[in-house]
Amino acid sequence: MATALTRKISPKLSECELTHLDRQPINISKAEEQHHQYENALKKMGYSIHRLPETPKLPDGVFVEDTAVVFDELAIITRPGAESRRPETNSMADILKEYRELHFIKSPGTLDGGDVLVLGKNVYIGISKRTNRQAIQQFDQILKPFGYQVHGIKVTNCLHLKTALTPLEDDLLLINPAWVDGEIFDVYQTKSIHPDEPSGANVMRRDNWALCPEAFPRTAELLGKRGYDVITVDQSEMAKAEAGLTCCSVIVE
Repeated sequence: MATALTRKISPKLSECELTHLDRQPINISKAEEQHHQYENALKKMGYSIHRLPETPKLPDGVFVEDTAVVFDELAIITRPGAESRRPETNSMADILKEYRELHFIKSPGTLDGGDVLVLGKNVYIGISKRTNRQAIQQFDQILKPFGYQVHGIKVTNCLHLKTALTPLEDDLLLINPAWVDGEIFDVYQTKSIHPDEPSGANVMRRDNWALCPEAFPRTAELLGKRGYDVITVDQSEMAKAEAGLTCCSVIVE
């Protein structure tokens, strides 16, 4: 069964790392309920939930996507760009070794998993404030024997590459063209999100299910018109921590 690795929210979530947003109070109880709804939505999409050990002293621990990237052949444990987040990778490695052979990004490389978009054998990695070229070179060396091609691309005005685009199908991407150059993906079909919902491109899809934050009704409408069975969840508290839907899980097929 396909598995979603998740983690309980830290009571220190309000102390999370921020890059583009001003700090706002976060209602931890409400955030916990929203995260529970998110896990229930993943279950509805057919995933089995495997919760990682709790990390109450690590504010960003719930954002597990940034700690690992999973491929069919292996998994890569990252080295997050924010130094405070690097201890998060330890428990992820302990659990993920049950599923895959592990490889590790090493200093001076820094990489957040939210910057990694996998489209078949093409791997696009955002060059951002959290991810540098040294880590991208290491990614390329790890993946080249398995036939992957790694492409580094600039990301502007958003935290991670997958803040700006996510795949709906193997050849169809949902994209915010203001944050990433769509011409880079000219071999794929792209569908732009509504400009009133700049963060609306970060969605999740499995089979005919599509998961979308409640805050983006135009995106949900777009998905519905394309024939997807749309699930919406409230992510308002998590959004204050610069989180998208993909941030809170690592998918192992």
